[in-house]
Parts: sequence; structure tokens; C-alpha cells
Amino acid sequence: MAGSEYEKNAVGFLKETETTFKAEFFKFGRHLEDDTESRDIYKITLTRGERVYKFNFGQSIANSGFKLINKNTNKEVKYNWFNELTYNKDNDKKKLNKDIGQKLGYMLGLPFGDCLKIEFGEEPSAYDVLSCLQKNEVGTFEDFCGDFGYEEDSRKAERTYKAVLNEWQNIKILWSDEEIEKLQEIQ
Repeated sequence: MAGSEYEKNAVGFLKETETTFKAEFFKFGRHLEDDTESRDIYKITLTRGERVYKFNFGQSIANSGFKLINKNTNKEVKYNWFNELTYNKDNDKKKLNKDIGQKLGYMLGLPFGDCLKIEFGEEPSAYDVLSCLQKNEVGTFEDFCGDFGYEEDSRKAERTYKAVLNEWQNIKILWSDEEIEKLQEIQ
């Protein structure tokens, strides 16, 4: 997606509004309340002058985690015990690659660097994040429930509404109405 027209539009928007975008790996875990699978979670920082908006972003499950790849066949190697491993913010990816490589080489009697490698999930791009932001007025809780099919007496709906409202308020602090209209075009 890095060279796509969508990504170019997102990067162009950030440049035009003099907004910096930073994505830092936070942890591998469940991000959304209803998640049944873990995903990479990143701390996102959008900065424009003195205005800063920080939030967690759950990467798509398809672009999360890591895989053990046989360099000779370029296919994923399936080891149940390996698939249970997780990494966190204290393990940078290079260190994890080296640590797992040494353990695998020892356990399997293989020269890890010669035949196995680890492929990590993708870091979210500016487009990935900007396209997911709340870009429209949220309205009342009753409007929100009606628009998105929530029951008004649901605590989950109330938590979701408050999170979306908070995001919208931060978007309005970062950018003007005209800029938000341009942000709406990033989909």
C-alpha cells in the first residue's frame, strides 16, 4: 500500500496540514472488546504544532504477528509451539529474531540464519490510520445507537459512543472544518 494513490493522498494531507504521524509498536494482544484473536497494537501520535492526539490503533489481524519462513521454499513453517509465542514492547523485532533463531537452531539442530527467517506484520501506514478516524459529527447517544444498530440501554454502546465522541473531539482540535472535509476524502 506504500506506493498506492490512497497512501499518497494520506501523506499529502499530512504534509499539507503540517501534521506529523508516528506509529510505535506497543504490544501483541486483543484490541477491541469483541476481539477473539490477537493483533499488533500500535501507539499512534498525530502532532500539529502544539496540538497532539495519541491513541492506540489495532492493526488488521492479517498484518499482525509474525511467521517462521523457510528461506529455501519461502513457505511458512508450522510449529504449534512457535505459533503460541507473542512479543511485547520490551522485545524489539531484531532482538526477537535473534533470540528465536538461536533457540530454534539449538532445538531443531538447524543453522537458523541459513534456512529460517521471521516475517513480521506490517506497521500501519498513514492511510491505514487516517482512513479509520472519525470524520463526522457524532450526534447524540440516541442518534449514534440508531445509526449503528446499538440498543440504547447497552453499556457497551455507551462505552463505544464515548470513545467515538472523544476521537471526534480530538480530530476537531487538530484540524479545521475545511481540513476535515479533505480528511473525509481519505477512505
